[in-house]
Amino acid sequence: MKQKLVDYFRRIAPLSDEEAQAILDSMVVKSCPKGTHLLMAGQVCTEAYFVLQGCVRQYYVVDGEERSNGFFTEDDWVLSIHSLMNQTPADHFLVCAEDTTVVVGNAQREQDLYRRFPRFESISRMAMQKVLAEQQERLASYLTDSPEQRYLKLSKTRPEIFQRIPQYQLASYIGVKPESLSRIRKRIATRGKPATPRRKA
Repeated sequence: MKQKLVDYFRRIAPLSDEEAQAILDSMVVKSCPKGTHLLMAGQVCTEAYFVLQGCVRQYYVVDGEERSNGFFTEDDWVLSIHSLMNQTPADHFLVCAEDTTVVVGNAQREQDLYRRFPRFESISRMAMQKVLAEQQERLASYLTDSPEQRYLKLSKTRPEIFQRIPQYQLASYIGVKPESLSRIRKRIATRGKPATPRRKA
């Protein structure tokens, strides 16, 4: 399973056997039961996580209600970028939506790798640029897409999420109530588009 992180970096840039082994040797792997919070609102983020297996949900609490705004699964990075970079309290939560296994990264281990292999700094920068681009795309979707468009985009790009996340959390993610999500599903089915099987909440 550890090899997944090496493979991820190799998709960004070629790695020598020595560089790949250095990544493996530096890894700290953590298994987290479903419901484990990796970050609480009000905490300062000091770690980044790479998902080897499982799913992490990001959510805010607004007027006493949880509002999901991100699901991170295998080969995804999970971190609070603003909190980590500025060392300020996070305004959201990160919770394991399933039993989840992650690689835990922090500044010390990162700097140790950079000292041994300076090229890792540029590779890490490219990885973080990819993470930022994905976050910007998700934000743009909230600003410009209708809930139905967000649902269709999610079903096209990440269909497995529909089998892994309860309907009320999916509804929160696309910005509607669960009953409205049901209506969206019916409209899509009526138009002849294949509806994603519904998972019980």
